[in-house]
Amino acid sequence: MTEPTRTFVTELAVIGSGMAGFAASVFAAERQIGTVITGNSGAMAYTTGYLDLLGRVDGAAQAIADPWQALEQLRLAQPDHPLGRVAGSDIRRAFEVFTAALAESGIAYTPAGERNVTVLTPAGTLKQTLCLPATMAAGPQALAAQTECVIVDFEGLKGFSGRELVANLGRRWPGLRTQRIAFPDLRGGETYAEVMARSLEVPATREKLAAMLRRVAGTAQVLGLPAILGMHRPDRVHAEMQRLTGLTIFEIPTMPPGVPGVRLRELLEQALPKKGVTLIAQHRVSRLSLDAAGATLELQDSFGPIRVLARAVLLATGRFLSGGLAAQANGIHEPLLDLPVTQPAGRGDWYRERYTDIRGHLIHRAGIEVNADFQPMGQGGRLRSERLFAAGSILAHHDWIRSRSGAGIAVATAYKAVEAAERFLRKSS
Repeated sequence: MTEPTRTFVTELAVIGSGMAGFAASVFAAERQIGTVITGNSGAMAYTTGYLDLLGRVDGAAQAIADPWQALEQLRLAQPDHPLGRVAGSDIRRAFEVFTAALAESGIAYTPAGERNVTVLTPAGTLKQTLCLPATMAAGPQALAAQTECVIVDFEGLKGFSGRELVANLGRRWPGLRTQRIAFPDLRGGETYAEVMARSLEVPATREKLAAMLRRVAGTAQVLGLPAILGMHRPDRVHAEMQRLTGLTIFEIPTMPPGVPGVRLRELLEQALPKKGVTLIAQHRVSRLSLDAAGATLELQDSFGPIRVLARAVLLATGRFLSGGLAAQANGIHEPLLDLPVTQPAGRGDWYRERYTDIRGHLIHRAGIEVNADFQPMGQGGRLRSERLFAAGSILAHHDWIRSRSGAGIAVATAYKAVEAAERFLRKSS
């Protein structure tokens, strides 16, 4: 028996539910654009929760302190870079709107300031970011002030080691030490950060852990924990743990997949429908067709086929991990529309001889070309469709990993793509 096709009609269809797709949906909802978002959001769990803008310039060993000044230099040196296409005022506005939406749903962020913040990585190294969760904010402050601090880790927890952090940061932070304890009611075997985070949403568990933390703090007034302070509304859990202990507490990301990324994924999956966005989660679009009348997306879930009819489409499918690009024997392809992909001339040029080459690998700069309105180019450099837009890492001419600019590219280009999509929708209505 063939199941009937369920049809959704909308103004904007967002394909991809990673950082760029979710940000685009937030911006579309703010503009009161009817939106359907679809795609697999699993990659969100691999984020640290930090929202980077620009942390390094390609090939430079020195980290960037002032990302706004660095952006001006980037526009001159790399005009095709996605961030080079967005004005600084628009980037500031994009971060402001996106972080406000997160805070409204229970995950507050520090504001986008004039300078990057030096933050801790799971391995105890340092990196630059623009905004960080409020639950993590006291860590960089304690590091800068050289405050006595205890890093607490837990028996059986993989992907986070207090000893590793102290070993790597000890010279820069002389007042740093570590203690290992057993998480309440989880003794023996492996312990998982996600389980711990959900456990701390129970008041009795918070009280038990607070008693343990007070004992190991000693003379320190600041404690660092792996990111486990609740899955939903962590700000509330964080405030309660500080009240119970009388200490300043901050979180540090664990190795991915980790709680900060899962928090964002679950928050946005719950918050977007409340803003009027239709979410078709964890299902890929199998076919996309565009014509003068509109766009048709076809996909399927366990209940049968789904069709989405939209007036505009925003492609935020990412690169290789998310399936937005596919590497094959004859080159790199965009699988949904067969859009041309800017890429090295041959497979032999994808990677340099040394994995750690400071110049990076050219495959990481592959992607699709867009015009000033973030509309993808088709064959021969012609506009593929006036109703098609794109944002995020699928765009060409950037290496977001090396430049510490993943969230910045996702949020900024999503903002501009939605802005352009709105102009098209209003013009064609």
